[in-house]
Amino acid sequence: MGIAREVADRATAALEANDLEAVRACYAEDAVAVTPDSGELRGRDAVVRWLSVWGEAFPDGGYESSAQYEDGNVAIDEGYLTGVHTGPLRTPSGDSIPPTGRSVRVRSCDIAVVEGGVITRHHFYFDSEDFTRQLGLDG
Repeated sequence: MGIAREVADRATAALEANDLEAVRACYAEDAVAVTPDSGELRGRDAVVRWLSVWGEAFPDGGYESSAQYEDGNVAIDEGYLTGVHTGPLRTPSGDSIPPTGRSVRVRSCDIAVVEGGVITRHHFYFDSEDFTRQLGLDG
């Protein structure tokens, strides 16, 4: 296992534990994240803030890995985001979706670029339409 895989695995474990300081340690100060709902985020604080929203809304959140890849300084994870929506979910517009009590299992893929032992660029992909449907918010 190379450093990219090790850092990506450490970030995933920190997220599952809702340990934001450990998450913070996985990212470069000038990290960039590309997200399905908030677009491009610049800076470690912005990335950690975005990730914290999910931990608040899904405190029991987990990740079911279906495949892991590593090529040089890039780690790729495929799997499912899981959890029960028991906390408020803040939206990019500043609104908040009250807890629905519903469980989600949403397919996702992450691509993390690691340089100097930290993530410098992270692309998060998940099916936001399926996520909305599973929460019962699709109309």
